[in-house]
Amino acid sequence: MNLIERDSWLWGYLQPEIQDLINDGEILIDFVRNNKVGSMMTDYSFIVFPFAKAYEGFLKKLFLDLKIIKHEEYYGDEIRIGRLLNPRYQREIRNVFSKKCKSAVGKKPIMEQLWAVWKRGRNLVFHYFPHNFRKLSYEESMEIVDEIITTMHASVAGCKLNNKPVPEDVTSIVQP
Repeated sequence: MNLIERDSWLWGYLQPEIQDLINDGEILIDFVRNNKVGSMMTDYSFIVFPFAKAYEGFLKKLFLDLKIIKHEEYYGDEIRIGRLLNPRYQREIRNVFSKKCKSAVGKKPIMEQLWAVWKRGRNLVFHYFPHNFRKLSYEESMEIVDEIITTMHASVAGCKLNNKPVPEDVTSIVQP
């Protein structure tokens, strides 16, 4: 199963290691579907993990290409994507997005879409809240994966990215 068409602009925009995470996630989905392990599982969060990690890498690359972060920040360990997306901290970033990114008609602004997906697909999946313990059903995990992919598509379609739709601007951080 290919959740992202391999000849799409989005696929070309993704770096090889991010493409690998998407592939891994697709393999997990196929495994769960084909082996009918669903009746034995109580939580499908594991399906979301590779896509959420790919989403984080995608956002870092998008922010670099939009000049929201610098190369040093992209390659550094200190950048906090959640903070950049959080509505409480995004006044300056919101201006960049309003100038460089246009949402599809009838959709929330891309910045709001990015934050909503980050919160639902990463924060609420990865973090443990004893007062609000969450387990994902298979259907909910697939909804989150779909939101991640859809938001990535909307971002590359709606943002003015001054590069070719291939991952040339940032070299792979995985050594051959």
